[in-house]
Amino acid sequence: MDLNLFWYLMIGVLLTGYAILDGFDLGVGTLHLFTRTDEERRLSMNSIGPVWDGNEVWLVTAGGALFAAFPHAYATAFSGFYLAFMLLLCALIFRAVALEFRSKRPSKGWRQSWDVAFFASSTLSALLFGVAVGNMIQGIPIGADKEYAGGFWNLLTPYPLLVGVFNVSMFAMHGSIYLYLKTEGELQERVRQWFYKAFAIFVVLYVVVSCVTVWRLPSATVNFREFPWLTGVVVLNVLAVANIPRAIYLGLPGRALVTSSLTIAALVLLFGVALFPNLIVSSMGPEYNLTAYNAASSQRTLWIMRNIAFIGLPFVLTYTVAIYWIFRGKVKLTPTSY
Repeated sequence: MDLNLFWYLMIGVLLTGYAILDGFDLGVGTLHLFTRTDEERRLSMNSIGPVWDGNEVWLVTAGGALFAAFPHAYATAFSGFYLAFMLLLCALIFRAVALEFRSKRPSKGWRQSWDVAFFASSTLSALLFGVAVGNMIQGIPIGADKEYAGGFWNLLTPYPLLVGVFNVSMFAMHGSIYLYLKTEGELQERVRQWFYKAFAIFVVLYVVVSCVTVWRLPSATVNFREFPWLTGVVVLNVLAVANIPRAIYLGLPGRALVTSSLTIAALVLLFGVALFPNLIVSSMGPEYNLTAYNAASSQRTLWIMRNIAFIGLPFVLTYTVAIYWIFRGKVKLTPTSY
């Protein structure tokens, strides 16, 4: 087995799990201020209350796998993007604090402040994740010393920001489907309208980002030209996108959520294919790219990690399935709710 390829794929699987699960969490946060009453905002928060922290396990696991499997890429990314990562970390922390603190006091001003914090931190997190993806595809200035030669503002160029906005729209669409699944009555009907607006924005940005990527970054299509069968993933992705509003129209939010999850999984796969074998692309020349082979740990380390993954991953999957099964159904407010 090609252990380098295995861990490239495994990190992709972990990031896919995070994008799907925490994606609707962040999307719910982005939509949070559209709710009208205190009760609706509590319902919005409690829809993700039992699961949001467990969803972040996938991100932590992916970061740990990157550190152990590809330490050179990890070191370059975390040292070069230090300020961006600290900003992302603060956003994720404030989202958690907003969830926990929002209903601790009945004061209207107190709750509104945390509502804004929940919205802002969720939206900023989604934006920064997208900006990171955009920079990985576009490339960043890295030389022979494997050190990032730019600054924080160099990361906020038009293409990464476009991908960031696209990511916000995708998570908002994904989150609206989850809210539609978990709510009922008047709120559910309004969430349905939010979905159609979010979906329209998502489709427009999907087309724009795809066209700009093909036009400005032809290197992202190399693997698709060498392996034409990969275009089948693009076709399946388009079909999945088309099925999302169909499922909502038929009143099948569960099916819509599954299809939306498949859409996100396909997009992560397309991102991985466009990037492979690179982990970090250098804008200073392809000879400085950090790949799954020149940035990896020893084969023995990768082998030991693989065996640990075979043991540990089933536990993560079991925990995730168990939590979602226990807290299935419509969200209800109780004295212990957020």
